[in-house]
Amino acid sequence: MRHPFLRPAALFSLFTASLTAAVPELQPAVDAKVDAEYASLEAIYKDLHQHPELQFMEVRTAGILAQELRAAGFEVTEKVGITGVVGVLKNGPGPVVLVRADMDALPIKEATGLPYASTVVGKDLAGKELPIMHACAHDAHVTGLIGTARVLAAMKDRWSGTLVFIGQPAEEIVGGARAMLADGLYTRFPKPDYALALHVWAGLPAGVVGYGEGPFLASSNSVDILVRGVSGHGSAPHTAKDPVLLASEIVVALQSIVSRELKPGTVGVVTVGAIHGGTKRNIIPEEVKLELTLRSFDDTVMEQMVASVRRISSGLAIAAGVPADRLPVITIQPESVPVTSNDAALTRRLSGVFTAWLGAGGAQPFPAVTAAEDFSLYGKTLEKIPTTMWFVGGTAPARFEESRLTGVPVPSNHNFAFAPVPEPTLKAAVTSMSAAVLDLLAK
Repeated sequence: MRHPFLRPAALFSLFTASLTAAVPELQPAVDAKVDAEYASLEAIYKDLHQHPELQFMEVRTAGILAQELRAAGFEVTEKVGITGVVGVLKNGPGPVVLVRADMDALPIKEATGLPYASTVVGKDLAGKELPIMHACAHDAHVTGLIGTARVLAAMKDRWSGTLVFIGQPAEEIVGGARAMLADGLYTRFPKPDYALALHVWAGLPAGVVGYGEGPFLASSNSVDILVRGVSGHGSAPHTAKDPVLLASEIVVALQSIVSRELKPGTVGVVTVGAIHGGTKRNIIPEEVKLELTLRSFDDTVMEQMVASVRRISSGLAIAAGVPADRLPVITIQPESVPVTSNDAALTRRLSGVFTAWLGAGGAQPFPAVTAAEDFSLYGKTLEKIPTTMWFVGGTAPARFEESRLTGVPVPSNHNFAFAPVPEPTLKAAVTSMSAAVLDLLAK
């Protein structure tokens, strides 16, 4: 049956999967190139780690990536989607493969104790001064993209097609993919037949690849609840309508959405991550703001959770006697993304490639997680590009095994102690991405 979303070039590549995945004849050459480049790549990784940059301010990082892609023979365009980088390498007829790496860091103070730990303090887009750290391995992603570019440029006689390598800004506020797409990613540059990405993940031993078909990362809705009341003196609460108390009741009631409104076994997350309100202990304030993240693997479930947030917030406000013109205001913020769903045929093909190259122990199925990614947007346009993302483990194997035995979690992505082990992590990132692209663009 014809896949409804694949063009002829993509269909041909899928049908030839068995010809290339079974015997990774190019692996020795790739391994040798990765080994030869590793010292340089590690230096780049540590440099990027020491110089993290926040969203839409990844100027230094983008400059390094652009320079490295040009050195590998790519035609490079900068400032796509504000600070994004696009590198194109044409090498004869064949499919177009897009490979994405995100570049931005997080407002976290690093406490890894590494000799190359970040000590950077900088301002975010709002001008607030914050410590900055690469706590989600985007430095490894950029380094992996550079390494893959070097490998594929050195092996142009073994593949045919077009590479579109992109350095994407602002993944952590899920703004970068939208910005690059809006700036003509699919019209100014070759339109991809496939879009690939990897993500270094603390929940796997360093160097191990984890893959999965279908929903792989959750959708995420960022929801704000402006809880409004009637201000007054703290000594006379009967003359006011207290939004602090009402906000507290809403926070507690929201916890019943997953446990009592979703069918048992349905994945859903409702987290209140921030509460802002009040100025002084003896003043009942006018309003309190709640900031939520909702996660799901199903659009219908997400709609149900959003509706429940609206109903609970308004219902409790009415029960508290809040005037009709002061009921809570619910806002869905742009910092929201759909489910990252891996194309089944493409993922099945590449899982065979990973197993052939890395062995059953080096590549394994991995369950979906409720983290979210704006990589999902590259497959949600009218072009319906088949996309897939996989995980590359970043935790030292000994520490991972210790965690398994003791039950004490390893530092996760977004933790101040998150510290991928460079060599196995970077080598697996470059090797897995190189293997995937070589298979899709095999002569």
